[in-house]
Amino acid sequence: MIEVAPEVAAASADGRGVVALESTIISHGMPYPENLETARAVEAVVRDHGAVPATIALVDGRVRVGLDDAALERVASGGDEVAKASRRDLPVYVARKATAGTTVAATMYLAHRAGVGVFATGGIGGVHRGAERTMDVSADLVELGATPVTVVCAGAKSILDLARTLEVLETEGVPVVGVGTDEFPAFFSRESGLPVPHRVDSVAELADVVAAHRDLGLPGGILVANPIPAADAVPAAEIAARIEEALADADRAGVTGKDVTPYLLGRIVELTGGRSLAANVALVRNNAALAADLAVAVRGQRHATQPQGR
Repeated sequence: MIEVAPEVAAASADGRGVVALESTIISHGMPYPENLETARAVEAVVRDHGAVPATIALVDGRVRVGLDDAALERVASGGDEVAKASRRDLPVYVARKATAGTTVAATMYLAHRAGVGVFATGGIGGVHRGAERTMDVSADLVELGATPVTVVCAGAKSILDLARTLEVLETEGVPVVGVGTDEFPAFFSRESGLPVPHRVDSVAELADVVAAHRDLGLPGGILVANPIPAADAVPAAEIAARIEEALADADRAGVTGKDVTPYLLGRIVELTGGRSLAANVALVRNNAALAADLAVAVRGQRHATQPQGR
């Protein structure tokens, strides 16, 4: 049921780096046509850094690991006809031959099934504010504790309870590694006021962490926290005020469940006059570049340690 694009299959067979990319950022994270432009640009960034992009989605009930441009266009422009698929939804949407964008959790699972070990996204899901009442905790955190894929992100989405998100990641045994930062980034902003458990300052150091995690046989993935570039960041105080407005609007509108995140992100775009959308595009591109560099470095390590034939 998993169809791997020829380019992705060839790269894996040849020992080249491959980077998985999620598709809910296309189907539900940005408006059309900015979402399609971003998807194409992010794939180009991965290629520019020497790796092969593997955008993952469901198309007519088929799992596609690597999308052609027609499939990208369909996922981006399909509107309400394109579902949002977390891991729990996959068997239902496959059976119904649906088209769906895959969340971080679903993309991690499918990337692992396809043999892709590095994944770039914008920000992961996490513990929602008020989760002590709603029990709204993203499946992304559980997937990170179970599936051995390294996820490069700009932290967790700043609409979430970041402190509790980090606590759950610790409980799940997920290494959280900041790149060039001692502070856990907050998606649109570089600062959250929360320390990151571990820090590296180069791709080589990060690749060593990934290799050690693999060689120890540890379950689950690694979360790489890569701050948004300073020039593109929105100050934490400014975005916090807009988030509070968006949360109040969501509460008044009765938005719940998996509709909360896309609603809030869309509302914040409106409240910031598009500034948050520009930041979102910038951080995704930045994460794709780091993930590609990491995928190439990890593949290089594996090649270097393989015994050579006579």
